[in-house]
Amino acid sequence: MYTFLITSFIYPVVVHWVWDGDGWLSAFSSDPLNDVGMIDFAGSGVVHMTGGFAGLMGAAIVGPRTGRFDAAGRPMAMPGHNAALVVLGTFILWVGWYGFNPGSMLVIAGSSPAEVVGRCAVTTTLAAAAGGVTAMIINYSLYHVWDLIAVCNGCLAGLVSITAGCPVVEPYAAVIAGVGGAFVIWSSGKLLLKLGIDDPLEAFPMHGACGAWGVIFVGLFATEGYVAQAYGLGEYGIFYGGSGKLLGNQILGVVVIALWVSALLGAFFYAFKAAGMLRTSAEEEAAGLDESKHGGSAYNMDVKKVASNV
Repeated sequence: MYTFLITSFIYPVVVHWVWDGDGWLSAFSSDPLNDVGMIDFAGSGVVHMTGGFAGLMGAAIVGPRTGRFDAAGRPMAMPGHNAALVVLGTFILWVGWYGFNPGSMLVIAGSSPAEVVGRCAVTTTLAAAAGGVTAMIINYSLYHVWDLIAVCNGCLAGLVSITAGCPVVEPYAAVIAGVGGAFVIWSSGKLLLKLGIDDPLEAFPMHGACGAWGVIFVGLFATEGYVAQAYGLGEYGIFYGGSGKLLGNQILGVVVIALWVSALLGAFFYAFKAAGMLRTSAEEEAAGLDESKHGGSAYNMDVKKVASNV
């Protein structure tokens, strides 16, 4: 039901607002809002914020995993089981982003489109690398460990943060976007724990919060020439002397996407929770859903058997 709702109704509405020529927020409109509309080239808001706020509503209403918080409300560590798979997944996503961001130009023939596509690839690379390095420094400064998982999440945070503005910002600004994304994912993750919300995959910090940061970043750092080249518009970021119309539209876009997704999916998850259909029983959770729902365990957790095999 969730998959049906978000893919058939919630997400397509956001896509229409921002990417359709008739959308009220669209920069592609013949008469865009405040002469510019909302610039979200590959979907920091349209794609990532939609998924991130959906994850936030789900995590908040489903409730934390058993044992995630102690009796005093302090978070208890529940690390992932395989760092190698996390690294592999991160680099698969990073490579895929070169189709996601540069590919959103939809055309490469001609010198101007090719230049935009190339710039998207450069800014995407720089933001991802800056996010990973910054996350590594943050975690070492605070916890005195070189946290591989944090580096991977930092890379992805940088990628999400540059997705909206990849064709309209300078390469140095892409580094700032990635650095900011690393701080956003770290701080928003800590905020969720303070609020007692268990988001196992950091869907909201990575996609919701970093997506919002990426959208707002465009209103700060979009350059006049690059916006004209990619969109044919005359508005640009306030740090380059822009009027503030673009920044205002970017903030408006963040607010309406957050409200739209949160209101509909909040009501959806709450209704299923009230009907007792949202969460498995404590017994099924302890056994594992692979065992209880799919007829077999995904992992052999029998320590004695493993030891004897060794």
